[in-house]
Amino acid sequence: MADNDQTNRRLAAILAADVVGYSRMMGADEAGTLAALKHYREAVFDPAVAQYKGRVVKLIGDGTLVEFASVVDSVKCALAVQRAAKTMAEPNGKGIVLRIGINLGDVIIDGDDIYGDGVNVAARLESLAEPGGLCVSAIVHESLGNRIDVAFQDGGEVAVKNIRHPIRIWKWHPESEPVIAKSAAVETAQPLPDKPSIAVLAFTNMSGDPEQEYFSDGISEDIITDLSKVSELDVIARNSTFTYKGKPVNVKQVGRELGVRYVLEGSVRKVGNRVRVTGQLIDATTGAHIWADRFDRDLTDIFAVQDELTQEIISALKISLSEREKALIVSGGTKSVEAHDLFLRGRELIMGNRNQEIFVQSTTCFERAIELDPTYAAPYAGLGMAFMLDYQNHWSDTPEKSLDKAERFVRESIARDDKDPFAHYVAALISMWQKNHNRWTEEADKALSLNPNYAQALTARGTVPLYSGEPVKAIPYFEQAIRLDPAQSQHRHFLGTAYFIAGKYETAAAVFKERIAMTPTTDFTRAFLASTLGHLGQVDEARTIWNELMAINPRYSYADHIGRQPFRDPAVAERFTEGLRKAGLAE
Repeated sequence: MADNDQTNRRLAAILAADVVGYSRMMGADEAGTLAALKHYREAVFDPAVAQYKGRVVKLIGDGTLVEFASVVDSVKCALAVQRAAKTMAEPNGKGIVLRIGINLGDVIIDGDDIYGDGVNVAARLESLAEPGGLCVSAIVHESLGNRIDVAFQDGGEVAVKNIRHPIRIWKWHPESEPVIAKSAAVETAQPLPDKPSIAVLAFTNMSGDPEQEYFSDGISEDIITDLSKVSELDVIARNSTFTYKGKPVNVKQVGRELGVRYVLEGSVRKVGNRVRVTGQLIDATTGAHIWADRFDRDLTDIFAVQDELTQEIISALKISLSEREKALIVSGGTKSVEAHDLFLRGRELIMGNRNQEIFVQSTTCFERAIELDPTYAAPYAGLGMAFMLDYQNHWSDTPEKSLDKAERFVRESIARDDKDPFAHYVAALISMWQKNHNRWTEEADKALSLNPNYAQALTARGTVPLYSGEPVKAIPYFEQAIRLDPAQSQHRHFLGTAYFIAGKYETAAAVFKERIAMTPTTDFTRAFLASTLGHLGQVDEARTIWNELMAINPRYSYADHIGRQPFRDPAVAERFTEGLRKAGLAE
């Protein structure tokens, strides 16, 4: 089959499963075996695949091939299946038992089917797994980090049929676990933190006008921001909770997937000058309702509604606030509903898919908000963010001047309100691009002191030791950011960069690949992955990744991009160039 078109390839996690002793079972009882296999697929396997967003590529007799966009989801699915199967095992040893293998690699797309070494290796791993167990490749194991609640055993390097190089394998079996899942419905869950934890889902827009979506989203985000200022709470970031938006929600599932005890959901109805906000707080471990209320107010009272709702949630969770936290939560900013409305519109735009048109639309919203209330600090910070992004992405005619503009706007914002964590976060990013390490540290620390749950500020803080040549110190910041904001792929780019600088190239490659799977259009992460593969001697794969990069962004200049990275030691930046040179890709 010809493979000349780069669009026919993608990175995927491949799960291969096979029934142990299938031929023997069919010989002994064909009808009973087929009935048992059908029941097993309907009761255990298919629900687990659906829950973890897999796609069954094909059934091959007693075998199954499943594709996942996420390595973590593929392993969670396999663990759920094998744990459930153990609880269903018959005392006489009969019943359906699977071997499962998982690999992460390039696959070739042919209609609904997939081919390639990524698939072949998964099939070989499946044959190496113990009955009822799981066998994964080294790249899968490295990609998992501490995001899975099991320990794999090192299986060493093994030579397998039709694969040129030996494969390092890692194995797991439920017998090695002290606690066994109690039912087929039990899934691998994120562990709950020691302190109360909450996820605020996007409030439903009940206004009957899709253009009011930004308003309900804005209220949801403001509540997340206020709750995030409470040091006794773990609060999941907007990027991750909003992935459930517009979908049927199972609160218990949300709790398991995000590792939270409580989930807040609600709705917003805005009609004329009136607004109705409803909210309900649910214990995700039991499904029990902890608190619910409805607020019917004039639109001019929306700030008071947000304050009151936040305070009631904190009270329901029995959390004591410090005087400082009480002061931080009280809404400030502006008394102009229209100015706040414009800020919400601008923020919604700049938080989404960014391009030149979005840049213009968002800056227009922020500028109009400032015209209505020049004392309102938030839109100045919004302009600072927009122009900082323009400096990176070159949307305007004069991007070289945009960093100075961003600096001016963020200083205007902080001068008006020194207690806004978003403004200090933007100031940290601007300081990063200015290579002002001292201010960069101070502003990131300030943002986190005002908002301990600010995932993006955690990553901004982690980049200080990262670019200063101390990558091991940076890793905990990025891992905590991923914990609070698992759907934001950018945290993984910086985590991969930290492993690269630390010389852990295999782990770096695995993390970069996971980031690419989450954000397929990224160019910079592909450049770093190509360099990493160059250091690993995987020249062919490095060149494939580079070709993908150039197809995505034909104008991409690595020299320009790496030259703007704020490394304190130029020798560290040179290691990225060296990796490309080893792969024959250096500019």
